[in-house]
Amino acid sequence: MDQQVKIDSDAVRSLAELLRETDLTEIEYQVDTLRIKVSRSVQQTVVSVPLQSAIHETANVAASAPASENKYNSLENHPGVIEAQMVGTVYLSPGPGANQFVSVGDRVSEGQTLFIIEAMKVMNMIKSPRSGTVKHIFVRDSQPVEYGDPVIIID
Repeated sequence: MDQQVKIDSDAVRSLAELLRETDLTEIEYQVDTLRIKVSRSVQQTVVSVPLQSAIHETANVAASAPASENKYNSLENHPGVIEAQMVGTVYLSPGPGANQFVSVGDRVSEGQTLFIIEAMKVMNMIKSPRSGTVKHIFVRDSQPVEYGDPVIIID
């Protein structure tokens, strides 16, 4: 029973345009038995936007910091949060048994590799958007992350 599927190129183009407009990395559309999935690769840019849900996870860290270091009321106000740009697994070192790319207290330069996120069998090197000092690392090596999860703070 050979069935020939006619590809709706207009629908694919519309979905691709929607990806660009919304800055999504993947979109799926289904009508009855026809399913169209469009995805694009993510460029390795680092977005520094605080995440609301991470506040409760880091409250103990902020509370235990000396007053001189705790110049922000909460993680929500900290401008140095580096978030995961994709769903995947975070690797803090280039390989098993190797030293971490960065540790708390390290001085980093803009463009320096901070960590890797493996997504769909692709290793994405995440680089620092600015120079600064690593103040906190939220994740463990080989930990899964969701889009927007906080990974590191660079102050």
